[in-house]
Amino acid sequence: MHLALAGRSHLLLLPAAKLALHLASHRGYGYFRDEFYYLACAARLAPGYVDHPPLSIVLLRVVRELLGDSLLAVRLLPALAGAATLLLVGLITKEMGGGRLAQTLAMTGALVAPVYLSFGHFYSMNAFDILCWAGAAYLVVRLLAGGPPVLWPWLGLVLGLGLLNKISVLWLGFGLFCGLLATSRRRDFLTRWPWLAALVACAFCLPYLIWQLAHGWPTLEFIRNATQQKMVAVAPLAFLRGQAFAMNLVALPLWLGGLAWLLVTRAGSRFRALGVAYLAVFALLLASGSSRAGYLAPAYTWLLAAGGVALEAAASRTGRRWLGPAALVVLILGGLWRAPLALPVLSVPAYVRYAAALGVAPATAERKALSRLPQFYADMHGWESIVDTVARVHSGLAPERRARSIVFTPNYGVAGAIELLGPARGLPPVYSGHNNYWFWGPPQQVDPVVIIVGGEGEEHQELFTSVERAAVTDCGDCMPYENGNPVYVCEGLRRPVPELWPLLKHFD
Repeated sequence: MHLALAGRSHLLLLPAAKLALHLASHRGYGYFRDEFYYLACAARLAPGYVDHPPLSIVLLRVVRELLGDSLLAVRLLPALAGAATLLLVGLITKEMGGGRLAQTLAMTGALVAPVYLSFGHFYSMNAFDILCWAGAAYLVVRLLAGGPPVLWPWLGLVLGLGLLNKISVLWLGFGLFCGLLATSRRRDFLTRWPWLAALVACAFCLPYLIWQLAHGWPTLEFIRNATQQKMVAVAPLAFLRGQAFAMNLVALPLWLGGLAWLLVTRAGSRFRALGVAYLAVFALLLASGSSRAGYLAPAYTWLLAAGGVALEAAASRTGRRWLGPAALVVLILGGLWRAPLALPVLSVPAYVRYAAALGVAPATAERKALSRLPQFYADMHGWESIVDTVARVHSGLAPERRARSIVFTPNYGVAGAIELLGPARGLPPVYSGHNNYWFWGPPQQVDPVVIIVGGEGEEHQELFTSVERAAVTDCGDCMPYENGNPVYVCEGLRRPVPELWPLLKHFD
C-alpha cells in the first residue's frame, strides 16, 4: 500500500480530516451503552461471545492495557478505522482508473456519510467491519484489474479477520461469490486460488466456531430472539429510503452512478463482479424484512469509488470541467447539513431544535419508546445518574448487609455502567442475565443481599422473602425504559442461586 501512496499525499488529507473530526468530538454526550458492555467483555477475554466474535474485544483489551478506558482511549481505534476506510476508498478509486478528482469525490462521499460518521464515533465492531469490507474490495479490485493470484490468500486473510470481528462478513463472501459467478471471472473457481482464500478465512474462524459449539451455539439463539422480539420490521421501501439517508441524500447520485458504471458501462466491465456483489447483498438483506439500513453500509465503499471514476470521466468527456468541483461543494454542504444528526456536536437543546427544523423525528431500529432524542444519542445519557442512584441505595445499607450485597440489572448497559463506574463509588459486583453477563454468573454468595434495578415488586417477592423499594432512577435524556425504574433491596432467596440462574438468561 505504501507504493500506492507514493506521490499521492493528497490521499491522506481527507482521512486526516476525518480523524481530526472524530478526535475533536470524541466526548460527545458520554459513553455509549454498548461501550460499557464491550469493556466488560475486554476484561474477560474469550474465543467468542453471545453477540459478537472476539477480534474487536481483543483490540479493546490492548487499548485498555496501554491507554486506559477514558472516552478518548476507547474511541481512538474506531476513529483510526474510519480514517483508514477513507484512505482505502481513495485507493480503490485509483485502482479502478480514477485520477485525483475521482479519488477526492469518492473519499468526500465517504466522509459525509452519516452512517460512517456515527460508526467512527463510538467503540463497536462496526467501524472495523466497514474497514474490512473496504480492504477486501481493494484486493478484489486489484485482482479484477489483473493483479497476481497471490492476492487471493491476502483476501482470505482480510475476510478471516473480518469474520473474527463480525459475522456479517458472510454477506460479503456471499456477494463476492455471486459477483464472480455471474461474470467472466467465474473461471477463477477452476483454479485453486479462491478456494485457498476460503480456507484461510475459515481457519481464522475455527476457535470461534469451537467456542460456539462448546456453548450450545448461543449466537444463533441471540439472532433468533433479536429478530423476533427486538428488531422493528422493515418494509422494502423503508429499507430503500434508509440507504439514501444512511449514506447522505446528496451522495445518492454519486454511488448510484457508480453502480451503473459497474453494471452497464464498458469501462466498468472489468469490475462488474463488485456491482453484482452489491446487488446480491442488497437482495439478501431486503428479503430478511428486518435489516437495518446500516447493515449494507460497508458495500458503499466501492460504489463511491466507482461513482468518482464515472463522474470524472463524464466531466472529461463532455468538457464540463465544473462538474467535479460542483459535486464536491454539494457533498461538503450536504455533509455539514447532516453531520449533527450523526455526531453529537450540538448540545441536547440545540440538537432538538435543529432536528425539528429539518423535520427529523427521533428514531430507533428497535421496539422501544423514545423521548426527545433518537436511540443512538439517548444511549449516551444518564449512566452516571443511574450508577449514583444505586450507590446511594448501597451506602444506605447496614454494614453487615452491605458486605453481603451484590447488584443485579436487567440489561448489559446498566450492568456495564455499574461495572466501570461503580468501583469508584464503592459498589459491589454486578450481575445480569443479559447476553454474555449470563455466562459470567451466577454469583457465588449463598445468601446475598441483592440490589435489583428495575422489575416489579410482585415479581421479586416470588423470589425473595424481603423486598424493599429503596429508590427510583432519574436519568434525564436516557432511553425511557431506563428512566423511572425502581431500585429494590431484596433478601432471603426462596430458592438456591444455581437453581434460579438458568431462568434469568435472555440473549437478545
